Amino acid sequence: MRIAVVAGDGIGPEIIAQGTRVLEAAARKYSLPLELFPVRAGAKLYAESGAVISEEDYRSTVEADAIYLGALGLPEVRFADGTEVQAALMVRWRRDLDLYANVRPLRSYPAVPSIYAEPRDVDMIVVREGTEGLYAASGGGAMIGDRLVADAMVITREGTERVARAAFRLARRFPPRGGRKPRVTALDKANILRSFALFRRAFERVAAEFTDVESETLYADAASLLMTQHPERYHVLVMENFLGDIFSDLAAAYVGGLGLAPSGEVGEAHGMFQPAHGSAPTIAGKNVANPIATISSAAMLLDWLAERGGGEAFVAAARAIGAAVDATLAEKRNHTGDLGGSATTEQCGGAVVAALR
Repeated sequence: MRIAVVAGDGIGPEIIAQGTRVLEAAARKYSLPLELFPVRAGAKLYAESGAVISEEDYRSTVEADAIYLGALGLPEVRFADGTEVQAALMVRWRRDLDLYANVRPLRSYPAVPSIYAEPRDVDMIVVREGTEGLYAASGGGAMIGDRLVADAMVITREGTERVARAAFRLARRFPPRGGRKPRVTALDKANILRSFALFRRAFERVAAEFTDVESETLYADAASLLMTQHPERYHVLVMENFLGDIFSDLAAAYVGGLGLAPSGEVGEAHGMFQPAHGSAPTIAGKNVANPIATISSAAMLLDWLAERGGGEAFVAAARAIGAAVDATLAEKRNHTGDLGGSATTEQCGGAVVAALR
């Protein structure tokens, strides 16, 4: 299995170094047939060459079994229209590889502080549709000078149904902790926009196929309140891409922040795995970034490969990384600054490797 490793910008090289360190340790322990190869891409490359990625390197990522990504983007590096350059590459990957489900699991850890005075047992998976929605307007829409811009929302029945089925399958495969029943919640604004009304109808048709999984629909504005009040109530949430971008970051606050938030963008034949946070250029090179989201994304990568021919060894390796992360975060001496600790990026990654061994 060939994995394209894209370090990217900002803290990307530091966190991907720890992620690949853990991935390689798991590969050795479980005899996984993995080949990791580097690919250069990002805003820094664009500033130097005028291309976010070379065409040759882009082809290598498309031909790989999966992409493992650190972080892309620098806020000062933008196209003439004001948009950041990395967005064009992300959208291109999503479209060309048909990465229709952006999966972001979030769970609380007993020793990690959160925004709540009393501990909350959060075990949530946010699923964003990755190829449609408002972001489908990227590079398109209508622009008249600097006074009028129109970006179109794109929702199809087929696109909604397949991401909804992915959400229900995740609910079955990864039931919530504590004996709670699996549940899928769809977020929309079906009371205002016809596009979201179609999203809701398509979701409800799919929900009828999964009678063993509870389902419900919520308006997104109400969900922002209810989820924050009682995050432990929610299990799998599925939504349009723009809403998912917002709610996945919001949900990360429930468990200690984006430093703990992995993600996987997957389709039927391709997958891309990366931390949910950005490149954080203000702390780049200081060895203080939290690598846990990147390491947990490696576990997601192995689990996804297991379903595509990797077999039980890949499942075992993914679970072992998850257990090693649990053991690492149980010790406050391993917490990085964003979690209130003083561990460096390398120390935190090293603790995961030690626990894995």
